[in-house]
Amino acid sequence: MTRTWPVRLSEGPVGLRPLRTRDARAWRDVRARNLSWLQPWEATPPAGVEPRPRTFRSMVRMLRAQARAGICLPFVVTYTEPPVPAGSPGRGTQVERLVGQLTVSGITLGSARWAQIGYWIDQSYAGRGIMPTAVALAADHCFFVLGLHRIEINIRPENAASLRVVEKLGFRKEGLRPRYLHIDGDWRDHLAFALNAEEVPEGLLNRWRRAQRSTPPEQRGSSEQHGSNAPPG
Repeated sequence: MTRTWPVRLSEGPVGLRPLRTRDARAWRDVRARNLSWLQPWEATPPAGVEPRPRTFRSMVRMLRAQARAGICLPFVVTYTEPPVPAGSPGRGTQVERLVGQLTVSGITLGSARWAQIGYWIDQSYAGRGIMPTAVALAADHCFFVLGLHRIEINIRPENAASLRVVEKLGFRKEGLRPRYLHIDGDWRDHLAFALNAEEVPEGLLNRWRRAQRSTPPEQRGSSEQHGSNAPPG
């Protein structure tokens, strides 16, 4: 592994940690519950292209190999539930739940120094600010630890929930990429969003924290779904 991987990142109850083979049951359970929520935004192989890994274990092996090569950071998104109230069974305990996945992919060094971020989240945890926090954590790691200059996120125009994530975080809209990625069985248009390191000298997480503090609590909740360049699933 490189000095920048494996790594765990966290902000309050939101965490990012490496995907591992023992996540299989939790990962499959979340995916099964969210099939209709995620399917319209899922990457699919074009005709004549060999399908992605067919098993969870083979997917983890592939992503680990990419992480060792320094071209990918395959995280799961976790959320630590508040302690159970006193007087209830299991009181005082906290449970860390796997609620999504976030992958930094296509890491390029040299004169480019950029990468893409893709993500998905369990529908029952959407609207809590979890995914904006996770994206901010990953972006700051890319900017300040990996020394990258640019982060991209590409999202289908129809995916209003995922668009809210980049809007909340202040990613810059760069335009439409016609038939950019093969999603849900066909080549789909995507909107490109980007952020350069000099746009957030204090860090994206700090900017997101300020935005949260200045937003009334009743206006903070909204959907956050699936970035279209998310990892295999």
